[in-house]
Amino acid sequence: MFLSREAITTPLVACLCVVSIGLMQIPRMQKLLINKQSLSVETLEKDLKKESLRLKLLQNLPSFSYKNLIADWVYIDFLQFFGDNEARDKTGYGLSPEYFQVILENDPRFLEAYLGLSVSTSLYAGMPEKSIALMAQGLKSLSPQLPQKSYFIWRYKGTDELLFLGDAQAAQISFLKAAEWAGTYTDAESKRIASISQETAEFLSKNPDSKSARVATWAMVLNNKLDEKTRKRAIREIEALGGEVVTKPDGTNSIRLPEKD
Repeated sequence: MFLSREAITTPLVACLCVVSIGLMQIPRMQKLLINKQSLSVETLEKDLKKESLRLKLLQNLPSFSYKNLIADWVYIDFLQFFGDNEARDKTGYGLSPEYFQVILENDPRFLEAYLGLSVSTSLYAGMPEKSIALMAQGLKSLSPQLPQKSYFIWRYKGTDELLFLGDAQAAQISFLKAAEWAGTYTDAESKRIASISQETAEFLSKNPDSKSARVATWAMVLNNKLDEKTRKRAIREIEALGGEVVTKPDGTNSIRLPEKD
C-alpha cells in the first residue's frame, strides 16, 4: 500500500514544528544559568524583545494536534519569566499577557493558567483590561463542568473587574456566574464558593462602593496562597479599606470586615 505525499508530509511537518519549539527552549534554559545581576537593563530589554517575537511566532505556528503541549511549554516559560525577580525588578511584567495569549489560545481549558494571568497581568503588570479580555475570550469555550471547577475563572474575572477597574456592575455579573456554575457541584468547597460568590454579588447590587465586598475580594487573593509580594499587597489593601487580617496559629487567615461599609 502506498501513502500519499500529503499523508507523509503532514506528520513530518508537525514533528518538525514540535522539535523547533523544543529547540527554542534551549537558549532560554541556558540564560537561567547566567547571573541576572550582571546583565544591564538594556540587555534584558533586548531579551524581552526577542521573547516577544518568539511568542508572536508561536501564535502563528501551525499546532496540528499539539495544542496542549505548546500551552504547557509556554506556561513553563512564563513561570521562569515571572519567577525571575531580579530581572522583573528591572524590566517589569509587561510581557505577561503575551504568554497567556499563546497559552489560552491553545488550551482555553487550562484552569491554573487563569490564576497566573490574573496575578501577573492585572496585579503586577497593571493591565487588567487585557487580563479580563483574555478571560472573557477563554470563557466562551468553557462550561460549568468543563474544565472541572471552571467557576473559579468567573471569580478571577470578577476580582479584576472590582479591584483593578472599579467596575462593580461587571463584577456583580461575574460573581453571579461564578455562583451559578459552582451551584452545579455537590462538594463542600463548591457549595462554599457558590454561597460566597452570591453574597458578594448581593453586596455589590445594594452598594457598588461596598468596602466589605472589596475586603472579601482581597481576602480571596490572600487565600490563594501566592508569593510573599502578593500576600503583602493583599494585606495592605485590606487594612487600607478598614479591614484587619488575623493570622491563626495554623497559618490560616481570619478577616475582620470594616466597621463602616
